[in-house]
Amino acid sequence: MTSYVLTVTCKSTRGIVAAIANYLADQGCNIVDSSQFDDLDTGRFFTRVSFISEEGVGLGALKEGFKPVAEKFEMDAEIHDGASRMKVLLMVSRFGHCLNDLLYRWKIGALSIDIVGVVSNHFDYQKVVVNHDIPFHHIKVTKENKPQAEAQLLDLVDQTGTELIVLARYMQVLSDAMCRKMSGKIINIHHSFLPSFKGANPYKQAYERGVKLIGATAHYVTADLDEGPIIEQDTARITHAQSADDYVSIGRDVESQVLARAIHAHIHRRVFLNGNRTIVFPASPGSYASERMG
Repeated sequence: MTSYVLTVTCKSTRGIVAAIANYLADQGCNIVDSSQFDDLDTGRFFTRVSFISEEGVGLGALKEGFKPVAEKFEMDAEIHDGASRMKVLLMVSRFGHCLNDLLYRWKIGALSIDIVGVVSNHFDYQKVVVNHDIPFHHIKVTKENKPQAEAQLLDLVDQTGTELIVLARYMQVLSDAMCRKMSGKIINIHHSFLPSFKGANPYKQAYERGVKLIGATAHYVTADLDEGPIIEQDTARITHAQSADDYVSIGRDVESQVLARAIHAHIHRRVFLNGNRTIVFPASPGSYASERMG
């Protein structure tokens, strides 16, 4: 039996859940997991339904048959094959902890994605990437050639059919045009401190100020630098006995874990954009194993 995922966003009104359940039952489908949320502030409704087709109805027929339901409730609705693997393009500069972590998770099957390539503005991780039999693309970025470099990146996105870009500590700012083209499809990771430290050596600055919490934030990229809708966050506690190097090491671990969790939620269609915020449905205990292995 084939598994599918239905995602729906629409104005909140009566009868939506019943209409979805009745449609799936009529198509010989059985719901195995369902999450929903009504945002009382915006009046928007969000749901993610995982189901199996017990009578062999295919993806095309399911999509076509659902159109009247979607039109009735003015839904933004999509149905996906649960076994399909999202095409992901990774981007990195000179800090490789997130890249190495993602490559390992991908290799053992913990992230069910197809990595279509790794882009970098340096050569530091070329050998690592090539050793994983993944295409490596060096796109040099300077102040003078930035438009040409981004045009090259856009061509690569189109050629590979990239569905998600992951900035795994890629230290170049993407243009407004790229952010618009891939809206809701670019995930970035960065450190989080209270108070905030910007510029060179933020971890050293945090150490010198005696920061007690190191955090990381994964978010969608928008034209507003580091201010896109947040997907995932976490923190680690620091003590006075730890050194500046400890801050860096702990920070790298937190960044890697937060980024991986954000990607995991996105590729399994559990993240919904809600203005400047996100709705993130958790993986249910019964569904996590199947999500993990794709």
